[in-house]
Amino acid sequence: MPDAVKPVRVDSWLWAIRVYKTRSAATTACRAGHVRVNGERTKAAQSVKPGDEVRVRISGFDRILVVRKTLAKRVGAPVAVTAYEDRTPVREPSAMLAVRDRGAGRPTKRERRDIDKLRGRDPYDD
Repeated sequence: MPDAVKPVRVDSWLWAIRVYKTRSAATTACRAGHVRVNGERTKAAQSVKPGDEVRVRISGFDRILVVRKTLAKRVGAPVAVTAYEDRTPVREPSAMLAVRDRGAGRPTKRERRDIDKLRGRDPYDD
C-alpha cells in the first residue's frame, strides 16, 4: 500500500498539513469536539484516508478540507497544500465594531462622533 493511501490518525494529519502548530493542539481540538470526519465528531486516534471530509472549527469558523493524500510526518507548506482540497466557503468581511475598554468612562464628543460614523449613523452625512 503506497504511503499516500495508508490511513493515518486525524490529529497527526492535521498537524502534518499545518492546520495546527503542534500535534498536541490538534489532539486537544479533537477532544474538544472541534474536528469532524465525514460529519461525525471524532477522537484524535480516528484514521483518515483519501476522500474523507474533515471539518475543523478554528476561531469560530469551520474550515472544510477533503483528504487527497495522507501524511504522517510534518512537511513543508508547498507539499502540505497538495495533501488536501480546501472547500471552505469564502467568508464575508465582518463589520468593525466600536469597542471601548471597560471603565474608560463616558466618551468625549469627538469619540461619540467617531463611534457614530463607524456605525453609519453620521447625522451630518448628506
